[in-house]
Amino acid sequence: MGSGTTASGPGAGFDFDAVVDRRGTWCVQWDGVADRFGVDGLLPFTISDMDFPSPPAVLDALRSRIDHGVFGYTDWQHEDFLSAVRDWFARRHGTRIDTDRLVYAPSVLNQLSQLLRMWTEPGEGVVVHTPTYDGFRKAVDGLGRELRGVPVGDEKALEEQLARPDSRVLVLCSPHNPTGRVWTEAELRRTAELARAHGVAVISDEIHSDLVHEGGVHLPWTRFATGRWALITSATKAFNFPALTGSYGLVGDADDHAEFLRRMRTGEGLASPAVLSLTAHIAAYREGGPWLDALRGYVAGNLRLVADRLDAAFPELGWRPPEAGYLAWIDLRPLGIGTAVPEETLQRELIDTERVAVMPGGTYGCPGFVRLNVGCPRAKAERGVDALISAVTRLRGGGSGGRG
Repeated sequence: MGSGTTASGPGAGFDFDAVVDRRGTWCVQWDGVADRFGVDGLLPFTISDMDFPSPPAVLDALRSRIDHGVFGYTDWQHEDFLSAVRDWFARRHGTRIDTDRLVYAPSVLNQLSQLLRMWTEPGEGVVVHTPTYDGFRKAVDGLGRELRGVPVGDEKALEEQLARPDSRVLVLCSPHNPTGRVWTEAELRRTAELARAHGVAVISDEIHSDLVHEGGVHLPWTRFATGRWALITSATKAFNFPALTGSYGLVGDADDHAEFLRRMRTGEGLASPAVLSLTAHIAAYREGGPWLDALRGYVAGNLRLVADRLDAAFPELGWRPPEAGYLAWIDLRPLGIGTAVPEETLQRELIDTERVAVMPGGTYGCPGFVRLNVGCPRAKAERGVDALISAVTRLRGGGSGGRG
């Protein structure tokens, strides 16, 4: 891939270098930066949405639906939506799904919270991998359940936590946020075995599954599921329309499926989905494949840029791009960040001197790391990694850092 759009193939012609000014659009990443970092006007590399417009096919479908002019109550249980989801899983993930088990909700976290209410009681344990996406932590803590973390890749710790008598649910993030880890078939099979052996339900959040990079393969949880389980996901992440809301899932047990639908229609009052979200999902899954392929290639180029610049500045890190997504999860502990240099000190340098906002690892339970969002035009990605290198270099007493 070149530094701009793909040079050839079905994705040619999409311009990911173009800069779209998102300021003044009520955007959390740009307009809400002061809420999290205490300072306005920072260049943000934070919330996990992208700075790219959604695919032309999605935008065209939305314009057509808006031109219709009537936005009444809407149904999602129709073949246009069901077939789009079913065909996408078959084409992209080589997996047949049973759309009789489909559910719909405003967001993946909404689905997670509803399932936790169904399958756990206050005080009971919810197992997650660490580092942990902060949305999981907020959902579990907010419902009064106990979050039980196990390090990514530590099978012994996973089994210990699942074996606790009051551990009820494992929340599996697949691919994993923030590390970008794509779970192997062996890992998923072993996880299924452990969950089954200890009677623990599995909720697999697969919202990053369509952003796996070349060489990686995402395997949906439906291939391994036994016992009580759910797969929750959305097109909003890969095709960049989270503000339209909308997510869907698969709930394995027929009674659980019926109970989820009942709760959404009654206690939650969410019988009607957002019609523009349905429109966007259907268009993305039917026509958005070439755009998505081009996007993944471009983002992979951004991640290689981060790797090259970190290797040049700090070869001792040995940093390599993640297997999925556009989030660079960077371990700075070998450089003394989080120990000799407190994480807060790095944050002040990034904010006050570099004027950038980068998510600290402590947000995900791992001080000494940072999560740098490079789902953006390449010039912005360059600015972000150069700012990080400059800040760390100064804090280590090394002068002006990575900028030429």
